[in-house]
Order: sequence, then C-alpha cells, then structure tokens
Amino acid sequence: MQKLTVTARRMKAIRDKRAAMTDDRRKKKAQNQRIGQKSDSDIHHKSDGSTERVSIKNNRGNFGNGTKKE
Repeated sequence: MQKLTVTARRMKAIRDKRAAMTDDRRKKKAQNQRIGQKSDSDIHHKSDGSTERVSIKNNRGNFGNGTKKE
C-alpha cells in the first residue's frame, strides 16, 4: 500500500477513476468479462488488439520491466 497524504490519496483516486472510465479501458474491461477471468492468470491486451492469457506476475509487473516508467 502506498503511504500518501490525504490530499495525494484523493487526487490519485480521481486520476485512477478517470483512467478507468476511458473508452479504451471500458472496452478492454467488457472484453475481459466476455472471455472470463481465471484466478490463476490475467488477460493481456496486446497493442494489435488481440489478447493472450499470461501469468499475473508478468502482466502486472510489465513483463519484468517494472511499472515506474509506464
């Protein structure tokens, strides 16, 4: 969990909500629901629009590159 000030936490919540509600993100969420999520893997959306099932560790860790530069 991130240790943020009250103001920073509030601003982050606003940014996260705005990012989650973009058209692109909503389409990806709907597609994931159609495919069906499993508890042992994530669905990765490639830049060409296709999807593949990958490990949670790889998908959320940017395939070993970390998430600081995303």
